[in-house]
Amino acid sequence: MRQVPDYADVRNKGYCVHCGAKGTTVDHVPSKIFLDEPFPENLPVSPSCLACNNDLSIDEEYLACLLECVVAGDVDPNKIERPKVARSLTRNHRLSERLKKARKIIGDQVLWDFEADRVKRVLLKLARGHAAFELNEPQIAAPDVFSFKPLVAMTSSDRDDFEENVRPRLTPWPEVGSRAMNRLFITGSDVYDSWITVQEGRYRYRTSQDPGLRILLVIREYLACDIAWC
Repeated sequence: MRQVPDYADVRNKGYCVHCGAKGTTVDHVPSKIFLDEPFPENLPVSPSCLACNNDLSIDEEYLACLLECVVAGDVDPNKIERPKVARSLTRNHRLSERLKKARKIIGDQVLWDFEADRVKRVLLKLARGHAAFELNEPQIAAPDVFSFKPLVAMTSSDRDDFEENVRPRLTPWPEVGSRAMNRLFITGSDVYDSWITVQEGRYRYRTSQDPGLRILLVIREYLACDIAWC
């Protein structure tokens, strides 16, 4: 994917964007479990401590597998579209069994009892990574707005608002030197906060400051998330 230079304040860099500890490693945003190979070039990364990087990987695998099972309507690896997820379900028997128990058939519908805390941890991790990478504004505090739901569960009005990122007429400009600011000058003032597609059909995100700091993201063209720090 296309990248732009980052000349933002170095005081907001070098520490884990999840807990504030020293950033001893980098964390891909989005994590590669949500993408297919070959991976896009120049994937966004954010500084992370090793503990946060490792601890959340289990939840990320859970969410990636959950979404694929929901799309397929089944936990059977042979019915899963993404080979990476099919391999995870085949290899990780414990995860496979958890998802099988989560699958419920009510009438003619397949419903899923997902583990909300695990999903929230992953979505917050992704949002924090995008806030640090694009806007150079790490957000360790809890967000003021946190919502997520399937795109198909939105009303047409909600979907339009989400996709268009309805905002005040005068949107604050991002930090001087940040990737978002440089994107503004490279692509134009009406485009800097547009959707950035990391991989078609797999992952896209959008950052803005309207007001505060807002991260929108969509995983697997199914799960939509809106997180904001006001």
